[in-house]
Amino acid sequence: MTQSASQIKWLPWIAGIAFFMQTLDATIINTAIPSLATSLHQSPLDMQLTIISYTLTVAILIPVSGWLADKFGTRVIFLWAVGLFTIGSLACGLSTTLVQLVIARVLQGVGGAMMVPVARLALLRCYPRKDFVRVLNLATMPGLVGPVVGPLLGGLLVTYASWHWIFLINIPVGIIGIWIAKRYMPNFTSTASHFDWLGFILFGLSLVFILGGIELFGSGSISLLLPILTLFIGVLLLFGYGWHAAKKEQPLIPLSLFKTRTFNVGIRGNILSRLGTGAIPYLVPLMLQVGMGMSALYAGCMMVPLAIGALLGKSLVEKVLHRFGYRSTLVLVTVVIGIITAAFALVSNQLSLWFAVPLLFVLGVVRATQFTSMNTITLADLNDQNASAGNSALAVTQLLAISLGLAVCACILKLFNSYGSGNAMVHFHQTFITLGALTVFSALTFLSLKSVDGDNLISK
Repeated sequence: MTQSASQIKWLPWIAGIAFFMQTLDATIINTAIPSLATSLHQSPLDMQLTIISYTLTVAILIPVSGWLADKFGTRVIFLWAVGLFTIGSLACGLSTTLVQLVIARVLQGVGGAMMVPVARLALLRCYPRKDFVRVLNLATMPGLVGPVVGPLLGGLLVTYASWHWIFLINIPVGIIGIWIAKRYMPNFTSTASHFDWLGFILFGLSLVFILGGIELFGSGSISLLLPILTLFIGVLLLFGYGWHAAKKEQPLIPLSLFKTRTFNVGIRGNILSRLGTGAIPYLVPLMLQVGMGMSALYAGCMMVPLAIGALLGKSLVEKVLHRFGYRSTLVLVTVVIGIITAAFALVSNQLSLWFAVPLLFVLGVVRATQFTSMNTITLADLNDQNASAGNSALAVTQLLAISLGLAVCACILKLFNSYGSGNAMVHFHQTFITLGALTVFSALTFLSLKSVDGDNLISK
């Protein structure tokens, strides 16, 4: 398929809109959680469902996006994706109950699951390989703005307008994206392979039940039998997927990927290390507002150093890996992240808030270093035959790790709140210490790497 000059010119910007919408939505909601809770007559400690429902939906549906794009075309699926995301945003802004908001977030997630992967696929098919990295970097630049602008914009909208606008702001961006994509996005199609629908159902349901079980553990008003039973069903379904994938010629996520040691370590590291740190962008604004009585705008401003630190970390990671190698870097930064996470227990009054600013900045630097290192080592030793499947599995794992980390964090906080002693700040401090300890413990995972692992990715 031949592309016109206008399609080649506009495609990176179309992809950039998708990246921006997704990263902005992922970060803008964190500072609005207490206002959302008040408006919907819920406890702020129960509002993590608004984030988990979105990330879990995206994680489950990412494997379908490529198959749909191959079958129906990149432009068709992208337009549907942005349309569903925009309609979901409108539904979020009109929600009056937590149930309505969660359903609307799921609809958003359906669109979000297809926007970025399909846009990336269109770039891959439009540009020669020698230009792909340059074009992808151009397309992802708007996505880097989202984490910086998101918390601050969320705080401004909640303080001077209302929480509804953190969702409604997506509507004009979505309309512009649809208009440009309809005019300039090429409609690439390909021979769609047979999709593993049974594996998709088994894997998706297992995640829903596992995360649902963790959520139920944090509720002190029900019998322990229900969360245990829910978790058991989830694990059973996961084993069912494993049994199915072992027999299937082209499963959703091939189990053979895990025979590659660096991939195995990278996936386990992604999940375990984010149990402690995945919820930091959610937990810190919550502590500042619920525990310390700060405004949403103040909480949003406090999260900007985290994003700026992340941008710096991305620029330094190559030099760090060149100096220390993957094994030492991942072990060291994971331990440092754990210590910094636990150190948030020292933030308790107006004066010590200034202590939180450098903590958040350094945390942004080391988290970006950890994420980039984990992601690249995960794919380092995959061959051409399984690189695509490995990349999809990594994308799913990253989102699942965020959902799982948030569920674990909320569960720990609610357990301390239900059974612990002291005020709200004490419970936040106990949660930070627990998450920090979990993160330090997760560093043991990276000891499975060899000192030479990843040397093919860096020039020593």
